[in-house]
Amino acid sequence: MGKRYYIVSVPGFGWTADFITSLYLHYAAAFVFTATALFHVFYHGLRGEKGLLPQKGDFSESITVIKSLFGFGEEPPMHKYLPEQRLAYVGMAFIIFMLIVSGLVKTYKNIYAPDMSLTVVLWATWIHNIFFILFFLAFLAHMAAIALKPNWPMVRGIFTGKVRLDYARHRHPLWLADIEPLEKTPVEVIEEKQPVPVSEKEPAMEDTEEDDLPPEQSNPEENKE
Repeated sequence: MGKRYYIVSVPGFGWTADFITSLYLHYAAAFVFTATALFHVFYHGLRGEKGLLPQKGDFSESITVIKSLFGFGEEPPMHKYLPEQRLAYVGMAFIIFMLIVSGLVKTYKNIYAPDMSLTVVLWATWIHNIFFILFFLAFLAHMAAIALKPNWPMVRGIFTGKVRLDYARHRHPLWLADIEPLEKTPVEVIEEKQPVPVSEKEPAMEDTEEDDLPPEQSNPEENKE
């Protein structure tokens, strides 16, 4: 492969002409790639996280979002993931699935069935190569989306898995509405906590003079006199 595509001519890539070395490196990378994909599916599947699965209306909403990125109209309030992200997720998942399946066929041929049908091997090879190109292009498109200014705050999330709260409130209010606790106070409690206007307060009790007290409440010393 290194000689076929002139990779060996790139400085530092002469080792790609060694078939066994490049094959073992390919297997190691394929193992990590497949294990990561399986971990993603099972981990998020067991946790019931389905936010990236497509929803009804994603295609039309994605057009609205893309237009808003170029200044045409306003972006609607969003959940954790944008509609175009959910559509891209399905496309990328299909590409990865085809890469893994075709790669397993080729690996099985190399290890267990060297006499496998040539037609099957050719189909697996073409599928593997085509979907690798698609994967590479999809990855470039995914990274190129960062060039759009509204997506700049998401760069932090690539490395930390987090975004700023003000950004989430501005662009993903529906997501925050799902995860933030609802702190509702009953109306009657609110009314009790509100200060009463001075005009509505009851008039203060005036000091009662001693002469106005009933006889039994007057000063006993004075009664003796």
